[in-house]
Amino acid sequence: MAQHVTRRTFLRGLGGACVAAPFLNSVAERAVQAQALPPARRLIVMYTNYGCITTRFFPKKSHGPLSAADLQATTLKPLAAYANKLLLPRGVRAMNEWTATLARGQGNEMHTQMASSFFTCQPVSPNSDEPFSFNTPSQFAVQPLGPSLDHVMAQQLSSGGTPLYLRVANATDSSTSAISWSAAKVRYNGSTLKQAFAALTGLLGTGPVSPDAYAASRGKSIVDLVRNDLNTLARADMSRADRNKLEAWKQLLDETGRAVGAACNADGGTLLGATQSNVDAAALSGGTDLLTNKITDSLDAADIHANVAVLAALCNMNPVTVLKYPPNFVFKGLGIDTDSHNLSHRLNNAGLSDKCLPGALEMLLKIDDYYARKFAHLVDLLDSVDEGDQKLLDHSAAVWFQGQSDGLAHNLNNLPIVQAGSAGGYFKTGWSVNVDDGSANLSTGNSEFFCADGTATDTANGVNQATGTDPSLANAPINKYYCNLMNALGVKAGPDGFPLVGGTAEVSRFGMYDKTEDFIHGGSNPPTIHDPGEFTALKA
Repeated sequence: MAQHVTRRTFLRGLGGACVAAPFLNSVAERAVQAQALPPARRLIVMYTNYGCITTRFFPKKSHGPLSAADLQATTLKPLAAYANKLLLPRGVRAMNEWTATLARGQGNEMHTQMASSFFTCQPVSPNSDEPFSFNTPSQFAVQPLGPSLDHVMAQQLSSGGTPLYLRVANATDSSTSAISWSAAKVRYNGSTLKQAFAALTGLLGTGPVSPDAYAASRGKSIVDLVRNDLNTLARADMSRADRNKLEAWKQLLDETGRAVGAACNADGGTLLGATQSNVDAAALSGGTDLLTNKITDSLDAADIHANVAVLAALCNMNPVTVLKYPPNFVFKGLGIDTDSHNLSHRLNNAGLSDKCLPGALEMLLKIDDYYARKFAHLVDLLDSVDEGDQKLLDHSAAVWFQGQSDGLAHNLNNLPIVQAGSAGGYFKTGWSVNVDDGSANLSTGNSEFFCADGTATDTANGVNQATGTDPSLANAPINKYYCNLMNALGVKAGPDGFPLVGGTAEVSRFGMYDKTEDFIHGGSNPPTIHDPGEFTALKA
């Protein structure tokens, strides 16, 4: 995680740089180059658990331009105003799917292995080939054999080598829900909201910083901080060429200073709702109502996490941020008193087969709508900030991932993914893109196969995966999308295409496997990426 000392060091050395600048032959050229440098690119991930009602989530059009009208009848309705800035990668499969017959992945506890493999694309250890032996301790204590995407990216992009990983509701990741791994078998717990905001306060001009650093973080131009030095230098006898260079350097300092300092300040945090009082209120709200407790008239505790994430992006605190929502949550504020995991099974328990819980689908749709509104809030904030002649959203990729497709089928094909922002023009936006077969009528799944009548007369059955998507469909490997995201932000690879610190090539490979069947028996198959590269159809 980047710290404010970098900015202080920069400012302290500035005066000397100003004195030397007019006598460097390339000053004017550097001023022109600086104006051409693109803004930083950021990745902000929102991760939710247990999938969704896929039949209501996806627009009918799986491939083609998106309009607000396409989203109106779907879960994504809160994002309709941003249809031209959305990208829906369709037909994607995540790795290591649990099945009752060991057909498409390992046989450990279903949520544990899927969560551990989701961003790592690695099998878990120790392996189990007994999908129903849930009393075996190792079923719940597995760990992936490699690091997750957020850490692989942060190793190259973040000054501290780690991502900003925020646990919404400050819930500690359990072994069954952990998604962030700094290395093989090393779980990363990230930061609480208060810890992340405390790290940001150094960038906002509070704490033991120098007067110059404080002034810059409050929006004062760097050229103002060294104006006396520059004025003294300007009075010196110098050639017209040197004087032109001095003016070019002053212009460069002014533009650079305002880009670094003006946006990232306490006033900006207040406008975004990322204030100490709101952070404290969110941290204290606690209890099972945390996500729906009101902190202000318009914000709840979940929103504050997004606000801090956007402020961190605005301040270039970290280009890789993850907002992870808690599992096993009871949405009492939505009028729901059943654990979200049990409810995803259409039951009031964690079993795979039983009489339907009355109103289960209606309650799941409420939760889906809640998450869609939380993602829309994140997108609203990113699109509210000017950054040059575009918005912060335009220079970012904000991606809503869900840990599976349908919560009863536990299937990983036809994965619900929503991206907002083009990451500086790297991605196509305003489109739904079927990366599997390019058809415009890809299945939306079968989430309403059971329990659609809202009574207990039907029986939900997760073993046969009838609520999922036909396993022959929508199997494009998620590894390729991860390559897109890495290349968009500038991660580099070695000659073999795998991410490598100090590499110079584009990333074309990630993880151990990109075919879910290879995960069966847990790492016994040779490491193989069958389909290297990124999804070119997603690129602008």
